[in-house]
Amino acid sequence: MSGHGHSHSCEKEHDHGLPPEEMAAAYSLYTKIDTFNVECLNEAVDGSGKTVFKPWDQRLSKEKYVESDADEELLFNIPFTGNVKLKGVILIAGPGENHPNRMKLFKNRPKMTFDDSSAEADQEFELHPDPEGVLEYSTKVARFNSVEHLSIHFPSNYGAETTCVYYIGLKGDFTEARRHEVTICTYEARANPSDHKTNALDSVNSLIQ
Repeated sequence: MSGHGHSHSCEKEHDHGLPPEEMAAAYSLYTKIDTFNVECLNEAVDGSGKTVFKPWDQRLSKEKYVESDADEELLFNIPFTGNVKLKGVILIAGPGENHPNRMKLFKNRPKMTFDDSSAEADQEFELHPDPEGVLEYSTKVARFNSVEHLSIHFPSNYGAETTCVYYIGLKGDFTEARRHEVTICTYEARANPSDHKTNALDSVNSLIQ
């Protein structure tokens, strides 16, 4: 991907010692995910990919996680319930060689497949093991404005046959989706005689009699 202006370096920063309540607020975008429609390709257990999007204070829990199936790749398709300005990602994965070593982010490309993931990513990171969740991978915010759908691809890991992810934290600003006003017009499909009483009807009735 050289020549495309994409950085493959690990763009990360520490949480700068923010209080837990501020980190919890910053990483609350999981509440804006359309969880029912989240899709994780190559997950060993159906539906397990959805469980890694959870509250900040549960990020260290190892009870729920997703592990890849046939090989080390994982691909998440994540729809939001509105528009997101994505600012950062935190990942807790592993252990050891089961930790992904690269992460590719794609904006607004619903229903991506592994074939699609070979395309140039909107941003790509080199990953480092982070069991405490203190490394933030900062996005190029201007590029990740108005995100309605986010795809996250982990193409490889540190050498294991499968990849394991416990937590994916997303930081950013959320805007409700605009609702289009719908005007419902009721048209009279057929005239109802009772609504249009005329003397003509009365005269017809009298003739029949």
